Amino acid sequence: MKILLIDVYHFNKGGAETVCFNTGEMLKQNGHEVVYFTLKWNNNLPSPQEKYFPESKETRKGVFRQIINLRNYFYYPDAAQKLEQLILDEKPDIAHIHLMWGQISPSIFPVLKKYKIPIIFTMHDYRIVCPGYLFKNGKDEICEKCNGKNFYQCFFNKCAKGSYVLSFFMAAEQYFRNTFFNPSKYINGILYVSDFSRKKHEEYMPALKGVPNLVMHNFSLHIKQEGKMPDKNKYFLFLGRLSNEKGITTLVKAFKECPDSKLVVAGTGPLEKELIQYKEQNKLDNIHFVGYKSGEELQELKKKAYFVIVPSECYENNPMAIIEAYAEGVPAIGANIGGIPEIIISNQTGFTFEMGNTTSLTEIIQHASSLSAQEYKVMSENSIKYAIEDMSKDSYYNRLIPFYQKIISQFH
Repeated sequence: MKILLIDVYHFNKGGAETVCFNTGEMLKQNGHEVVYFTLKWNNNLPSPQEKYFPESKETRKGVFRQIINLRNYFYYPDAAQKLEQLILDEKPDIAHIHLMWGQISPSIFPVLKKYKIPIIFTMHDYRIVCPGYLFKNGKDEICEKCNGKNFYQCFFNKCAKGSYVLSFFMAAEQYFRNTFFNPSKYINGILYVSDFSRKKHEEYMPALKGVPNLVMHNFSLHIKQEGKMPDKNKYFLFLGRLSNEKGITTLVKAFKECPDSKLVVAGTGPLEKELIQYKEQNKLDNIHFVGYKSGEELQELKKKAYFVIVPSECYENNPMAIIEAYAEGVPAIGANIGGIPEIIISNQTGFTFEMGNTTSLTEIIQHASSLSAQEYKVMSENSIKYAIEDMSKDSYYNRLIPFYQKIISQFH
């Protein structure tokens, strides 16, 4: 089978790209052909298909670049043309889309339909039903006012980074897309990465109930086979963007109340300076900001962590931080919101706490810190067992390929 993987980026920018590349690697290991279609970016990894990649807003030149970028946000004709040439040359059997909205645009839908290529779509976020894609407004509050159709609420509530301008264009794009390229009419199969996500999408776009779907948590390419004992220099680890929706402020405040527990924060973001200043003002020597990490450095941080903490204050879908932690035998602590509780088995693979509640998180950190070495090892072993059963490349592949085959069969 030849699979066309579509994403905005051809480098590991975030969780969606990690899943996209992991999927491609897994498919190739099992004898399938994989071709990629993304945009051009300065950080792109080499690709045999890069000649087909259209310009991104980063690489586009010329006096009218901003006008072209705005048009492409709604409809990108060059993306459609480049994809058509790739299809003619490569002749894929199926297209699997990870990210496209606001960048590649739905201009590619008619091309795939024209050449009778079935479309699988992985729902990494909520962009199909929420213009701001996070279900959060400009005040960082959970918001579902659009109700799947009243997208002007995105503008009035400044859901896009607290900006009226950005929110206007995101709402307008949603109206345009649903009118001319309604996803429920083009997508042939959906992969939801959490059952929470499936319910939200079907609630706000009921037409998706008629599209064949499968709920599959994301996976890791490599999983350890044995649990681990806690390191002597044990630390809790936060990985990700330092922004309000990630709950990083709640996390830092909780560790202020746990001076004997160490927190390592790996990542950057808009709150970085504010948080470092807070740490210095309160003399929090147990909190260490190490900045953005990747490659071997990041792997070492994850391997040696005591617990990974995901304190998100938004509808987190299926965090790769937890999945990659389990793969190393590292248990997780997560907020009880979105898809997080689906993948943390309380008292077995980790703990959950009340979202945004510093006291609740503090109590969990203290409890986790007090585990005996043997109790921790059991939890580590449970994490690996769960990862092998639900988040390994083999378990994922054994569900993905029959789904591909089903969609191809139904399509034709």
